[in-house]
Amino acid sequence: GGRTGLIGVTIPIVHAAYFAFILSGASEALYEEDLRAVLCPTQHEHDREVDLLGRLMHGTTDGALLMLPSETPEELQALRDFGYPFVVVDARAPLHEGIPAVTAANSSGAKQAIAHLLDHGHRRIGVITGPRSWNASNERLIGYHAALAGGGLVPDPQLEVEGDFEHETGYAGATKLLSLPDPPTAIFAFNDDMAVGALNAALQRGLRVPEDLSIVGFDDTVLAQNVSPALTTVYQPLAEMGRM
Repeated sequence: GGRTGLIGVTIPIVHAAYFAFILSGASEALYEEDLRAVLCPTQHEHDREVDLLGRLMHGTTDGALLMLPSETPEELQALRDFGYPFVVVDARAPLHEGIPAVTAANSSGAKQAIAHLLDHGHRRIGVITGPRSWNASNERLIGYHAALAGGGLVPDPQLEVEGDFEHETGYAGATKLLSLPDPPTAIFAFNDDMAVGALNAALQRGLRVPEDLSIVGFDDTVLAQNVSPALTTVYQPLAEMGRM
């Protein structure tokens, strides 16, 4: 019937553990259906991704899995209107109704992380966010604010610094937070890479973790288990998300 048996997978970065786990679950599910993945790294470049999608949708593949796509919601809606089947994993921006997507409960996960820190007596909790224009980052910030409100605390803008989900911005963000006249006693980083960056910044300042400073990440990648001390983190079922 003209089917290729191939499914395109656009992925920003191949080496990142976050995307690798999603890819592993997706690949297993495709294999069980006698389908194969065509891997298309995008490097977060919009024009490159649009070009790749153009090739995928014109007879090369039967459909696509789009991880953290850089296309606008309007561009994705146009792709859907064209009739090309696809699923978004971890949308960067809110999608139009009817576009199939799989994502974690970002707000709930962040709320649980902050509740955990509040239960341990922390009242000044700093956060290192992802880019403010990204959906996951905004939802996690909402969860952070909701948990603070539930604990009777008012958010302090000084305790919120923006990162980009990379280790270096976790280090820089923690350095900024720990340099405040009244520094936080805990830091919640919006992914494990930034949390490890925060951990390194704390250790270099002679702080003990968790005795002097508590740090929580998000994702539960292998990285969280392989640092010392091991990182407290919010589990995201990445392989299951890819399989779904």
